[in-house]
Amino acid sequence: MYKAPVEEIAFTLNHVAGLAEAVEIGRFGDLSADLVDAILEEAGRFAGNEMAPLGEIGDRQGARLVDGEVKTPDGWPDLYRRWREGGWNGLTAPEAFGGQHLPHMLNVAALEMWNSASMAFALAPTLTMGAIEALVAHGSDALKEKYLAKMVSGEWTGTMNLTEPHAGSDLGVLKTRAERRDDGTYRIFGQKIFITWGEHDAADNIIHLVLARLPDAPAGTRGISLFLVPKFLVDDDGSLGPRNDVFCHSLEHKLGIHGSPTCTMIYGDGVFAPENSSEKGAVGWLIGEENKGLACMFTMMNNARLAVGMQGVAIAEAATQKAAAYARERTQGKAPGWSGSGMSPIIEHPDIARTLITMKALTQGARAICYACAHAIDMSHHTEGEEARHWSERAALLTPVAKSFATDIGVEVASLGIQVHGGMGFIEETGAARYLRDARIAPIYEGTNGIQAIDLVTRKLPLSSGDQVRGFIGEMKEVADRVAASNEPAFGETGDRLKAAIAALETATNWLLETQADGRVADALAGATPYQRLFGLTLTGCYLARGALADIGDGGTEKRVALCGFMAENLLAETSALKDRVVSGAASLEAARAILA
Repeated sequence: MYKAPVEEIAFTLNHVAGLAEAVEIGRFGDLSADLVDAILEEAGRFAGNEMAPLGEIGDRQGARLVDGEVKTPDGWPDLYRRWREGGWNGLTAPEAFGGQHLPHMLNVAALEMWNSASMAFALAPTLTMGAIEALVAHGSDALKEKYLAKMVSGEWTGTMNLTEPHAGSDLGVLKTRAERRDDGTYRIFGQKIFITWGEHDAADNIIHLVLARLPDAPAGTRGISLFLVPKFLVDDDGSLGPRNDVFCHSLEHKLGIHGSPTCTMIYGDGVFAPENSSEKGAVGWLIGEENKGLACMFTMMNNARLAVGMQGVAIAEAATQKAAAYARERTQGKAPGWSGSGMSPIIEHPDIARTLITMKALTQGARAICYACAHAIDMSHHTEGEEARHWSERAALLTPVAKSFATDIGVEVASLGIQVHGGMGFIEETGAARYLRDARIAPIYEGTNGIQAIDLVTRKLPLSSGDQVRGFIGEMKEVADRVAASNEPAFGETGDRLKAAIAALETATNWLLETQADGRVADALAGATPYQRLFGLTLTGCYLARGALADIGDGGTEKRVALCGFMAENLLAETSALKDRVVSGAASLEAARAILA
């Protein structure tokens, strides 16, 4: 059974990502280290004791569409009630609407624990939190007053409605339409697919954020508007009114996240048109300005991309725990040097040990990258002027890496976990397969990892004419120099291996910037995905080294140094090959296109 790694989470937040220093200097008001510890401990307790036992039930039962109503797995509505009554939905939300206005870092740490316990369950609050952020940033005062308090409390959940059958990542071709009405409302007509928790029985109301196009809107993404469309209309006193003209037509049958209802939503079909009304259409209210909806939705999507990165970390952590527990109990053969009676636990075999330590190193690296991204977001909100711009750019640079690297690692580590289990990993009984099934969606939704690579290379590397990424690489060099200067024998070749990886990243970065400046965008994009992994692996090495240095300085054990050394001497060599793929792969890719004809 999953047990939240509260100590590891706290250490990474405080000593690798920078929370302890920010708290110490009062960056987050009166937030104290004791309060941080208390929040993490209680989140870990709830995730392990109350949420995790129902995660397996959710995987087996799945969400069901019964007589037009979506039923979540047994026990989930009550679990959601207990979760929201604990105040977890509003950790980072504004105090004016009942939130706690805590740092984003604490929320993503909690999200890791929720997703390790049950990724399918955690998707509901993840979407709600993103909808809250979009409404806070772009909604009118009237919309905020009517909807935010209930959304922040978790009494009402939120969704994000982008995708249509013919419009996946290319939102410019969406067909859902909106029509103006004289009373200031709009009528929404259309179909949306892949809507996470679009209909369910866990909350009193569901607040849909829907992208649609007005009749006179410009073509493409410049003509998209964002609308708030509630499942139940809300009266002026805040009570629920009649059902809006929106419903779930069907549920998708998915590889994983079975407990999460993935809905096809129909707007304006007349099924729930109010009585005595000859007018069809789901009633909606504009968020932000007409034809500026994509900018509003990106507020929600950026939140969701880091949250999805945390799903990768969470699955990797849970899969590592399960595999390590199995390897301690399963006996097979006799490992070299085994002196016990009978067969040795498979964890004693070098290949299994190597696999488990690889899983742990990649998991910890992905965790640190995501927490560092959250730290940058927090700092961008709690600083001013040039410093705020710097942190905003740092968050922008790290977001595609956090989303893509962490979710790729989630799949990779979950697969390794099955391998550790051997044949039993392929059997559903052990639960190892569930992690791989759940993990596989994360590199796809909220912008595929290929799209994240395009974003990283074409939009994020050129920030401040490349100075942001060059400055970040300079910070990595400082970490490598500190390792080399530490004279700690346990580090072994870590300093040199880190320096080599950073040099590979710097070479690839400069090549991508120069290639794009020369107008050879296609050549740059040919290496975007390997560059993304190169960035993530190098950053993993640096963050593990930062943690090891902090542990040594605090009189800790050599475990973090050993993990850092393993990463450097076993996994960082891949960075050289990745650099070659970035700078030399475009020509062979173009030449090989003929085989696809």
